[in-house]
Amino acid sequence: MAAILPVIARSQPREGARRLGVLSALSERDPIWSVNVAALTEALAAFGWHDGDNIRIDWRGASGDRALMARFAEELIAHDPDVILAMASGCVSELRARTKTIPVVFAFVTDPVGQGFVESFSHPGGNITGFSDNELSMAGKWLSLLAQITPAVKRVAVLYNPATAPFAEMMLRTITDAAPALDIVVKAEPVHDLAGIAAAVAALQRESAGGLLVLTDSFTIANRAAIIKAAATAHLPAIYWNRAFAKDGGLMSYGVDNPDLLRRSATYIDRILKGAKPADLPVQNPTKFEFVINLRTAKALGVTIAPSLLSSADEVIE
Repeated sequence: MAAILPVIARSQPREGARRLGVLSALSERDPIWSVNVAALTEALAAFGWHDGDNIRIDWRGASGDRALMARFAEELIAHDPDVILAMASGCVSELRARTKTIPVVFAFVTDPVGQGFVESFSHPGGNITGFSDNELSMAGKWLSLLAQITPAVKRVAVLYNPATAPFAEMMLRTITDAAPALDIVVKAEPVHDLAGIAAAVAALQRESAGGLLVLTDSFTIANRAAIIKAAATAHLPAIYWNRAFAKDGGLMSYGVDNPDLLRRSATYIDRILKGAKPADLPVQNPTKFEFVINLRTAKALGVTIAPSLLSSADEVIE
């Protein structure tokens, strides 16, 4: 299926303009897409880079589909861009398999060292560098937040797609290590499609005191509507990794501020366009996080959120 590109990608740059490729795991029809486009283009403009003027931006959105990530990676590389921004681990993997020379700046990537994208945070060592979206310790934080609701959650299914979340095993170890102290039993629930989501949630519904933890994953955010609906139908409390889930009806979310990461990514794109090498630009961790609680969903689920938890939220959806 061909991508539906935003108007910004069809602008005609002046002769001699630089070229930036953007490979996102999201669909262009996802509301998050326009937020990300605005954050990136505004940040680039602050450095003097204007799409259709002195830079051309080629956008591709893969809708959480690994096959589309591969196809669009090839398309972008064929344009011989000066730099590529890769938004998600799967996007980086597909680009890394196809080029060792074109600079790649990543955002929204978990454990880039463990995934083999870079040699270390301080010395990336190749043509790839960027901005990590989650430290592995955050996985324990998600479980801890889910454990603080009433009635208590005792069994938690961890939902993810192995094809788009190759780092899941590392996060699962962190979650499993945190579980005994919280008196919670954790079970991994790898899924590959919408049917898998429905089956995993239905299985959890048959158990008492169940809850859902949705891992950082381009598949889960691309299919968040189905996940949120399944959790609501099964009457299950859930914790998510991105504010879009809570905004769209999920119970709680805790994760990085995505527009902030894209604004920071623009600094590296600018430096590379001005001659810097990715190997000399250290990988950076996130600095801004958001905790969002949807009280409407809590009421619908019959869940009580402790005042201390509410007071710590960055946003409460009434």
